[in-house]
Amino acid sequence: MPKLYEYFGLIILFYSHEHEPIHVHGRFQGKESKAEIVFLNGKFQEIVISNVTGKEPLDVQNMRKLKKIVELYRDDIIRKWIDFFVYNIEISPEKITKKL
Repeated sequence: MPKLYEYFGLIILFYSHEHEPIHVHGRFQGKESKAEIVFLNGKFQEIVISNVTGKEPLDVQNMRKLKKIVELYRDDIIRKWIDFFVYNIEISPEKITKKL
């Protein structure tokens, strides 16, 4: 379960057995939601935040943070997805310390 980012306690990660479409999970204090990066005909469309089955969803504030991080780091997340799931390259986590 590679951790991608940490942002003031919000952890952004992949599960190691993930599936397409490209998405990340956001966790904060036992709650979890996911953010899917949606493409149509190869062009970015939107980021969709949804619940994770069996988990209590993130609160509204952390859902906003998750969406903002995915918006700002979208290209990096896609690169890390390809590195991890296609090329089996280990991912190094990053700590985001500036306010977004």
